[in-house]
Amino acid sequence: MGIFLRELKTNSKPLILWSVGMILLVLSGMAKYSAFSSTALTGSLIKDIPASIRALFGFGSFDVTKMSGYFAFLFLYIEITTAFHGATLGAGIIAKEERRRTAEFLVTKPISRNGILTAKLCAALIDIAVLNLVTLASSLVIVPLYNKDAPITAEIFRLMGSMFFIQLLFLAIGAVFATVRKNNGRAGAVASWFVVFAYVIYAATNLNDGIRFLNILSPFKYFDTANIASGKGLDPLAMAFSLFLVMICSCIAYYAYGRRDIHS
Repeated sequence: MGIFLRELKTNSKPLILWSVGMILLVLSGMAKYSAFSSTALTGSLIKDIPASIRALFGFGSFDVTKMSGYFAFLFLYIEITTAFHGATLGAGIIAKEERRRTAEFLVTKPISRNGILTAKLCAALIDIAVLNLVTLASSLVIVPLYNKDAPITAEIFRLMGSMFFIQLLFLAIGAVFATVRKNNGRAGAVASWFVVFAYVIYAATNLNDGIRFLNILSPFKYFDTANIASGKGLDPLAMAFSLFLVMICSCIAYYAYGRRDIHS
């Protein structure tokens, strides 16, 4: 419990900064919506953009002149931001003891390595849940201020639900990078590059249906934003597969951390 509370306290300031950043991201995104919806000319101009460019930037077939389509488009960037948070948090919460030369503080305590890792990951889980709830709450408050169409409250809840699975996945992936690398000082950077890689796969498969088999490499493709925005809900198979991957990554992290030569 001591390690868990220590991690929550240590991560409280970064979490506040991330939360403020998410609120500002939603607010700035909604402010830009006014420009998109202010004139019918905007819609025609967007339709004239080549499909490949629309797919590359994430708005595909969405009608961004309407709030439902615009928020689905904005959601991709919200999701990418929280993915960076999850990946760097998963890597950093484990790697920081060796980076700061404070690992001796942990290994000399009467607690197993599995117990240490569990406490750290539970604290990280609280962090991503709080960031998700802050993003949800800010969206529920800010979006109606700009929305002149039908309410999209249900859509927001569904999208944030899918985002939590993405956050979990990148948190677990970040933990794997921090535990399997001999020098985990750059684990956070590697985890961040994986987020970039996942987005590149996402964009590439949007541009070329012939390589859709690569979708498995990008968590961003596990939940179809268009389906969620249209009211079809979360895909049970995608949720189960995501949790399976989280379990596999967690097992790898526990195994690697138990055998790791921790430098103090």
